Amino acid sequence: MCGLKISQEIRGQMETSQKKLQMNTSQGKNFESMVQKEAGQLRDHELNRLMEKLSSQGEKVARFRSFQDLAKYKQLVKEFVHEAVQYGMDLKQSRSFSMGGQSQKLTIVEKIDQQLTDLTETVLNQEKKSIDILDHIGEIKGLLMNLYT
Repeated sequence: MCGLKISQEIRGQMETSQKKLQMNTSQGKNFESMVQKEAGQLRDHELNRLMEKLSSQGEKVARFRSFQDLAKYKQLVKEFVHEAVQYGMDLKQSRSFSMGGQSQKLTIVEKIDQQLTDLTETVLNQEKKSIDILDHIGEIKGLLMNLYT
């Protein structure tokens, strides 16, 4: 009879321990999801900040057509692509593939690179209108938005 009482006490202690463990596990998951949510918001904020800088710098390139402004614009595009690829693609893990098996994100990065080359040529050609420069800048901005959305 004494053995029965001891085993009931042990069972009660085990059940209490299991409930505490379940509560700690659910609290840990809540904390982890909260941290992931905050990190995602910080990344989105950083990408939005970079996009604003890109827009402002793109206007300078169109207005002044200086190589210094163009170089800064290209550097901002590089930073944006790096951030979007490093964080956005790692988080989403959803890539679409073309008929040839290439990743859609890679295609967008290649298009951005081509648009930057075209923009450089347009800036070099002083006879081109500012509208042509703005057109290239708009294309690049659209492609960058597609990259991280």
